[in-house]
Formats: sequence, structure tokens, C-alpha cells
Amino acid sequence: MNLKSIITGAALGTVMAASAALNGAVAADDTIKVGVLHSLSGTMAISETTLKDAMLMLIDEQNKKGGLLGKKLEAVVVDPASDWPLFAEKARELIQKDKVAAVFGCWTSSSRKSVLPVFEELNSLLFYPVQYEGEESSRNIFYTGAAPNQQAIPAVDYLMEKEGVKRFVLEGTDYVYPRTTNKILEAYLISKGIPKEDIMTNYTPFGFSDWQTEVAKIKEFGSAGKKTAVVSTINGDANVPFYKELGNKGIKATDIPVVAFSVGEEELAGLDTKPLVGHLAAWNYFESVESPANKKFIKDWHAYTKNDKRVTNDPMEAAYIGFNAWVKAVQAAGTTDTDKVLDSIIGVSVPNLSGGYATVMPNHHITKPVLIGEIQANGQFEIVQQTPAVVGDEWSDYLPDSKDLISDWRKPMSCGNFNVATGKCGGKGS
Repeated sequence: MNLKSIITGAALGTVMAASAALNGAVAADDTIKVGVLHSLSGTMAISETTLKDAMLMLIDEQNKKGGLLGKKLEAVVVDPASDWPLFAEKARELIQKDKVAAVFGCWTSSSRKSVLPVFEELNSLLFYPVQYEGEESSRNIFYTGAAPNQQAIPAVDYLMEKEGVKRFVLEGTDYVYPRTTNKILEAYLISKGIPKEDIMTNYTPFGFSDWQTEVAKIKEFGSAGKKTAVVSTINGDANVPFYKELGNKGIKATDIPVVAFSVGEEELAGLDTKPLVGHLAAWNYFESVESPANKKFIKDWHAYTKNDKRVTNDPMEAAYIGFNAWVKAVQAAGTTDTDKVLDSIIGVSVPNLSGGYATVMPNHHITKPVLIGEIQANGQFEIVQQTPAVVGDEWSDYLPDSKDLISDWRKPMSCGNFNVATGKCGGKGS
């Protein structure tokens, strides 16, 4: 090989390397990355794995429609492993290292509280698809699951009005969502004339499995001669032994009905549901909803997962709404830039799965109907009550420190905890 061919070969190699680098840059420019932040292991995997799969389906469907802004969407999936501090670490990694345009994720309020300062510090967007306790409003978070007035309060109203319940057991997993929700519910029940001695509250750890003593206490509390119900904020895989023990103790829905806020079709799939028939859940969507939109969603889900037995559930619908609202806002803004998307997303309406529409409100919550469902032997829910769409209330009317607060992230207010009594903004709102 002569000197000329060596030089030519070297030059060609340089050109090829530069071309490859350029093609890589173009490929990166043609892609919008989307973060998926759900536990795929640990105690919450029973609930969150399905949300990861749902997000992958939604991203795949959007790509089949041509992507977004002429670019392909790319999912970046991480596993925070039911470890709340790890959620924050993974969120930071998604935003700073992977450069995602938005993140869809979290289940527990502990995980959301962990990541909230990261999203605010780095000015990124989180779409949170699960019911929560309220008492929070962040410029960088959209709460597409239910606030307490869209789930918990209508559920106890149903128990009092339709079931004649006079005594309440507030049974929850020991973390922020159950504790704050039950604080609100206790204040609400007392305002409705339920004496404090007729409200029993109990908390157990994540993954709790030895329910014999706790269920025996519930049975005893319900033997006082007043109609008693359990309001359950038990989360994750602890639900499986809890419901099994209810069956073991012979507690039927006709005796002590249980209304759950964190048990849907996915959790029931792992249970013998026959002893649970008639127990209740309050959500904003059930798989049994009759609507063309839901029929199509279920069909698409089965086709995507290649499994006709995979169920759908409420947080999946909340993820569906949040994702489609983000897509519509990005299209309106013409960019994935956080500040511009924040400006364009308020007022965006997208279809829900029950035949109506969900609208993104100035408080970063959405409008949702409230559904009460009875567990059936096949693991589905028979819908026994459905309300018109309700606007999510981020600050509870029943807590003294919250009753005068509102959130409005539109300019010029841009405040998460504006006090209507004093006319002042209290800060970020979270």
C-alpha cells in the first residue's frame, strides 16, 4: 500500500466517522424521548407493571399515527423498585441524562413526594395517574387520578346514603396517602354527624400479610349493633391476604361492606373473588364501562399484550388521559418545551373511556366522573352508581388549613396555594 492510498483511506475513515456521527445526531433530533417511571419489582409491582405496559402501548399507537411534531416517540423505561428515594434518583436520571420531554409515572404518594422537588428544580413535567390525598399542587405535576372529592368523599356518601352505614373502619397502608385521606374523611364524617367513637382507624406496613388480628378487630368493631363498613386505602400486594382473610372470617358484603380506593381489576386478578362478591370499589373507570371508546381500548390492549385475559383498570385510563392531553398540548405549542406546554395545556379536553371528556383544569387536575362498583364473581365490577364529571379539588374543604386555598397555575396568578381569605399566595403550593 502506497502513501497516497494510506492518506486516502485515512480520509475516508474520517469522513465515514463524521457521517455516522451526523446520522446519529439526526436520529436523535428525530426522536422525542418519554420517561416511564413505574415500579417493576417490589411490593408495588403488582399494580405498576401494568401502567408501564399501558404507556408503551400508548407510545406505540402514537408512533403509528406519525409520532409527534414529525418525530418518533421513544420510551425510556426505568425501575425504581418500590423504593421511594430511588424514584427521585431515577427521575433525575431520566430528565438530565436521557433528556426526556415528559415523565409518566409513580403510584404511591410517597414516590410522588420524592420526585416532586426534582421536577420543580429541573423544570420538567410529571403526569401522575393514580388517586391521591390532595393537599398539594405543583406547577410541574398533572394529577390525572382522583382527588379526594372525586373518589373518597363520594364513596362514603354512597355508604351512608345507599347502605345505611353508621360506623366506619378506616383501614390503610402506613404512608402519606392513607393518612391524609383518612384525616379528610374523619373530618367529613364528623361534619355529617358521625360520632368520633364510631370511626376506627388502623394502619399496617407495605407488604403486610398477617391479617388475622386486624380482621378480627374489624369484625368486633362491626358487632356493636350499627351498620359498619370498611374504607380501605390498603395499597399494593397487601390487598391479596387482606381479602383472603375477610373470606376466611366469613365477612360478607351484606355484613360489613368494604369500599376500596386502591383495588381494581388488576389486583382482583390474583384473588378468588367468590367470597368478595358485593364488596365495593370507588374509581373513575371500570373495565365493565359500556362505551365505544372503552370497547376499542380493551381490544387494542388485548392485541398489544397478545393476551385476552389482561384486564384494564382506572389508573390505565388516567395514564391514557394524561398522555393524550400532553400530546395535544405539545401539538398546540409546536414544541415539547416545558414552559410552552404548561401555557398550552390548561383547558385541553380529551376523550375519557366512559364516553365523555376529561378537561385539564387551571389547578392541574382534571374532570372525572365518580363510579362505584360491586365486585363480581368473575373479577369485574358491576357499576351501581355514576356521577357527572367532577372537577378535582386539590385543597380539601374539610381541613381548617386548606379550606380557603385554591390553585391556579395560569398567568398572572401562577400560584398553587392562593388564600382567598387573605388574597395572598402562600408559595409554591407543594
